[in-house]
Amino acid sequence: MRLSNKIIESTISEVAGEDVLAVVHFLKNKKNISEFKIADAIKREINETRNMLYRLHEVNLVSFIRKKDKKKGWYIYYWTFKPKMIKHVVINLKKKKLSKLKERISREKSSHFFLCQNKCIRLDFEQAMNFEFKCPECGEIMNQEENTEKIKNIESEIKKLENELK
Repeated sequence: MRLSNKIIESTISEVAGEDVLAVVHFLKNKKNISEFKIADAIKREINETRNMLYRLHEVNLVSFIRKKDKKKGWYIYYWTFKPKMIKHVVINLKKKKLSKLKERISREKSSHFFLCQNKCIRLDFEQAMNFEFKCPECGEIMNQEENTEKIKNIESEIKKLENELK
């Protein structure tokens, strides 16, 4: 699986936040960089930089080593970006999306949904019945929604994700 820069960046943004891209760009092709150098390079406070690094670490996209500063006695962390792990993150994200889509298709097929003409809110049969088939937002009568097109779109997305995961 060859990943484009766009896919890599959007994946990192999705799992750790868009703000961490500055850290990733700085760490690319470097090893064991002090968190203070990283903070200085991306022009952020050390606490904010650490937060970004921890978010990347949670999804296993960076690793660190820790060394004790001989003068101050504090530990300093040295960070390395792990680009090879992005592929695993992408695969895990796709698996999660696939799982959610399968849950959703099951819900779509097993329930009837109701909408008012203004499309304020979408309710299943039981919820619509509780509101006497009147929209709780605008008061209009709610009618059963035709969701076959929605089901087709979800099925197509499921098929696409399953093919990508093969």
